Amino acid sequence: MISIKISQQNQQFIGSFQHKHSPYSGKSSADSLPTPRSEAEILSSPNVKAFSFNELRNATRNFRPDSLLGEGGFGYVFKGWIDEHTLSAAKPGSGLVIAVKKLKPEGFQGHKEWLTEVNYLGQLHHPNLVKLIGYCFEGDNRLLVYEFMPKGSLENHLFRRGPQPLSWATRMKVAIGAARGLSFLHEAEEQVIYRDFKASNILLDGEFNAKLSDFGLAKAGPTGDKTHVSTQIVGTHGYAAPEYVATGRLTAKSDVYSFGVVLLELLSGRRAVDKTKVGVEQNLVEGNLTWVTREGCSGLMEIKLEGQYPQKAAFTAATLAWQCLNQDPKLRPRMAEVLTKLEELQAPKGATKTFQGR
Repeated sequence: MISIKISQQNQQFIGSFQHKHSPYSGKSSADSLPTPRSEAEILSSPNVKAFSFNELRNATRNFRPDSLLGEGGFGYVFKGWIDEHTLSAAKPGSGLVIAVKKLKPEGFQGHKEWLTEVNYLGQLHHPNLVKLIGYCFEGDNRLLVYEFMPKGSLENHLFRRGPQPLSWATRMKVAIGAARGLSFLHEAEEQVIYRDFKASNILLDGEFNAKLSDFGLAKAGPTGDKTHVSTQIVGTHGYAAPEYVATGRLTAKSDVYSFGVVLLELLSGRRAVDKTKVGVEQNLVEGNLTWVTREGCSGLMEIKLEGQYPQKAAFTAATLAWQCLNQDPKLRPRMAEVLTKLEELQAPKGATKTFQGR
């Protein structure tokens, strides 16, 4: 029964791929997210293609080492190519570039997380969410096929040595894009809590537009008169909200806290958790509690920026980060409010006042 549905779904998906759900479309949409949905319903979504393992093996040149883009606790990510029209494997350098995530059987993410990702990204469409093109569910194989993001993750640009640090304008562009993605999830008719917002899950396209990836830990928000969702505590140390870690009570404000951590990383160029440092300095939030004062935030800012940033805007962004990090989740702003504040910081052309010196 499932195989028949998938076969029909592939034909429908291929016909609509370039139009309704193109990864380069500026439109956003959220199909109805009824929960719970059965596995068969999730996998028969008309918005994603069911690839065979052989198709993805051909698309990635048999998962060759020189096609490897990255590796994590979940598995491996390979670069591949498919025909834009038929979505069949194409010659390297031709057609549509894709990223294929191949889960390790013994990895941190299992079938449940894999299915959660297909469920959400198969229905949610927004310029600041990575596009899921399809999946493979064959035997023990679990793969996901995404649009290719040529600039990689924000984590790589912030924390790995490179010839050129991200400019202030690019950092704010990334922050705004990520905020748009989170705000879209939170303001959807049926709220989605991302639950794993961090620099490594923010991917960048060729123009440094940010897109949220890895929805394996995403969770439906509270409904009716409920104020939170009680759930198993998962996420990443240094990014997870303290009340969630302490109680397992999850709300959209948990994501807001995580956004505050990433915003601090963007401003400071420091990791949320740095085990090369000692004591409270290991934790970005705890180690910088006094660095934003009425006099400014120059002590917080990335040294590599060499003062090339608007002083007032940097102070406002740092203040906004601390608001997101409020210990009381009720006092944190909503992501829609955070987005509005960040968009106001995009200074008009000609506003080039910078802070010089430290």
